[in-house]
Amino acid sequence: MSHFLEGKSPLPENHDSKRLNAEAIVQRLKASGHEAYFVGGCVRDFLRGVTPGDYDIVTSAPPEEICQIFPRAMTIGAKFGVVAVIMDGHPYEVATFRSDELYEDGRHPSRVRFTSAREDVQRRDFTVNGLLMNPETREIIDYVNGQADIKQKIIRTIGDPDRRFQEDFLRMLRAVRFAANLDFSLDKETQNAIQRNASRIRQVSAERIQEELNKILTRGGARRGFELLETTGVLQVILPEVAATVGVEQPPRFHPEGDVWQHILRMLELLPTDGETSSNICLAWGALLHDIGKAVTRSEDERGIHFYGHVQKGEALADAILQRLRFSRAHRETVLSLIRQHMVFMNVQDMRPGRLKRFLRMPDFHLHLELHRLDCLASHGMLDHYEFCRRQLEQLGEEDLHPVRLLSGHDLKAMGFAPGKLLGEILQELETQQLEGKIKTAREAKDFVLSRWKPAS
Repeated sequence: MSHFLEGKSPLPENHDSKRLNAEAIVQRLKASGHEAYFVGGCVRDFLRGVTPGDYDIVTSAPPEEICQIFPRAMTIGAKFGVVAVIMDGHPYEVATFRSDELYEDGRHPSRVRFTSAREDVQRRDFTVNGLLMNPETREIIDYVNGQADIKQKIIRTIGDPDRRFQEDFLRMLRAVRFAANLDFSLDKETQNAIQRNASRIRQVSAERIQEELNKILTRGGARRGFELLETTGVLQVILPEVAATVGVEQPPRFHPEGDVWQHILRMLELLPTDGETSSNICLAWGALLHDIGKAVTRSEDERGIHFYGHVQKGEALADAILQRLRFSRAHRETVLSLIRQHMVFMNVQDMRPGRLKRFLRMPDFHLHLELHRLDCLASHGMLDHYEFCRRQLEQLGEEDLHPVRLLSGHDLKAMGFAPGKLLGEILQELETQQLEGKIKTAREAKDFVLSRWKPAS
């Protein structure tokens, strides 16, 4: 094992407020006679020349002393030596050096004992996350050869991978996530251990699995991440409906990229990395799940390969997945809408004006349009329907898509129509006539209604 530093870490010169606050916490702990360091992902990011999003701190100070030094601190895991120190409204996790005893529940140690910095590092998950840094001197303390693995772009467990995973099987997903997001490779022994333990991912809660999958999908390297999930067998355990698309052949005319799985991977590869949709969970899950119905609807005859009903079947399968992974109702409804509508784009240039305008104004249309773009680029590459929709949106104003109602339900009742289902039908048809430009005034609306329906009185 290497110990002290190999050199100075390339810290950015523009000290952001988060980093200044984290440094202040370290300084106050050291001024009180304790060891204190930055640890984990922030050190890894420094060495990669990336500005960290958060800062974690480890110290020799026990939790009660941390709370004495920082009276506003909150004990978020005092049993495990973890305290949240609040600075400028932001919580910084400060953990006491510890060594863990047996993990009985596959996530939490049965008991911890407070110990040294070296022992604390040895209990952590991956070498790239096992580095300590003195923020004042910029010295790196490396007991696990993490700097070498960062240079070689390798995700490797600290110590025996089977033991690390048995402590918390979510670490298998985290290994894949780090490899994908950082564009690193999995160490061979680490990957083999994931394959051996893949079925045990079922012991992890659905909420934690969802969180890791979301990070794989939205933080870069989504294709790489799902290739690793499939290779290691984890995908077959947590998302068998997606794994079932492997080898499901498609018509080469429309899908020169290959089978359904290759199409999905290509879409994941094309997910945007900047802009308003770059971190959108619903778009990412729409890309992942939009064609899973093809695995159970594929048929073939003398005319070729077909997937009759794949949208409806895919929506049902996706709903089961999203519920199983405990997605919120709002997220679930958005993803299911993306799946439900993704084949409608093939008809946009033949739609009547009213139908088209309703389509263009549907909730989250920017996500639908982006999913369609990815779907095309990941297959035949033709973007004519996408460009048509873009032109229509540029030409149509808010009033074109959402015209002010010419008659209200109250107006219809004043005309002698009784309350009930008929009023809704009339108002719907009136809006269609407006959207198509056939009626423009309240007088024309009344004449149209009376020409089609007879009042009750």
